[in-house]
Order: sequence, then C-alpha cells, then structure tokens
Amino acid sequence: MTSSHTHHLQVCRTCGGGAPVDVHFCPSCTKILTLGRQGDYFSFLSLPRKLNLDPALIEQKFRALSRQFHPDYYYNATPTERRASLERSSYLNDAYRTLRQPASRVAYLLEVEGVLKPSDHEAAKKVPASLLEEVFALNEELDDVREMRASGAPEDAWRARLATAAGPIEAKRAEHEAQLQELSTRWDALQDGDDAGRQAVLNALRERVLERNYINNLLATIEREATGTGGPQL
Repeated sequence: MTSSHTHHLQVCRTCGGGAPVDVHFCPSCTKILTLGRQGDYFSFLSLPRKLNLDPALIEQKFRALSRQFHPDYYYNATPTERRASLERSSYLNDAYRTLRQPASRVAYLLEVEGVLKPSDHEAAKKVPASLLEEVFALNEELDDVREMRASGAPEDAWRARLATAAGPIEAKRAEHEAQLQELSTRWDALQDGDDAGRQAVLNALRERVLERNYINNLLATIEREATGTGGPQL
C-alpha cells in the first residue's frame, strides 16, 4: 500500500530533461510534457489524497489546467506537443469526472491504494451478509406486487406496496452514507506512518462501498418494477 504520492521522473521528449511525475510542463524548456506514468488523479490536479475535498477547489484546479492544456493553444505546435495537449486534456477530464463526485472519489481512492480491484465489482453482485434480511423481504414484496399486477389490482395499491418495500432499503442506504462520511473523515485525519490505521479504514471503506453498490442495485430493481420493465430475482 502506498501512503503518499509516488514520484517518478518523466522525460521531456522535446529537450530530454527530467521532471517530477506531477509536473505538466518541462522545467528546462517549458514545453508541455507527454503523458507518461502519472501518480494518480489527485496528484495530477495537485490535490491531497483525501476524501473531503472542496468542490470549488476541484473546479478551480480543473478550469486552470483546462486552459493550459487546451488543444487550440497547440494548433501550430509540434506533433509531440499537440499529442501531449490531447493526452493531458483527456486525462484531466477523467480526473475531474472521478474526483468531483464523492462516491467515485472514494472508489478511486480504494483503487489507487490497491484495496479495490476490478474483480471486486463481480463479487459485489452477491448478496452481502449484512443485507440478507432486507433482500429476502424485498423479494417477497416484489413477488406479491407482481401477483397484484397480474390479477389487475389498482395501480395505486401495488405502487404503495413498492414504496413500502423501498423504505428499509432507503434507510439502509442513508445508514451507509453516514458510515462512509464518518470513515472519510477518519481517513483524512490519519497521519503518514499509521499503516495499521490506514489499512483498517481502507478495508472498512471497501466493505461499505461494495454494500452501497448492492443497495443501489436493489433500489434500481424497485424502480424497474415501478416502470413495468421488471427484473431478475435478487
């Protein structure tokens, strides 16, 4: 696990000079650098690897770099500089989309810290043990709603059942959001060197993120039922 930004040198393809990985322009010749091995989205935007970030600051960083990287400024530049402009603009857009939303920011932090892997998203399709009771009750409610619709029950009646079924799931989501916020605050307060504390918070964040994703899937299933598109058994 990496507790701080990893710094590697990147090579300027214009003059051959070296620059830190989170620098966008060559310190020697001032030319825009091609996109090489980047530290992460946080370092690219010169932001701390924290979870409670000011949205206005993220926006400010994004706008400032957008102006510096915009391809229009490199229309008459060398092919290397034009490519670097396009690469950095694209990477900047990805970084901005990821970090401006708290949910995707947490998931990305877990990825760069090596705690959340692509295979985990497949595992998230399985019912978490903490949600077994809610999922069982929801399946029963959905079966009843389908039977009501098939028998011609009034729409108000089965929609009321769906709203009732969604209640415990919404409450579970609110509970998880509160837990994620508390864990995010704990993460931001941790000091470098507290490896045990960092790992404990990261593991807890990972568990909550995967459970939240499943909760969102449950709510999406209820919404599909409400619109008549249905869905598979949970």
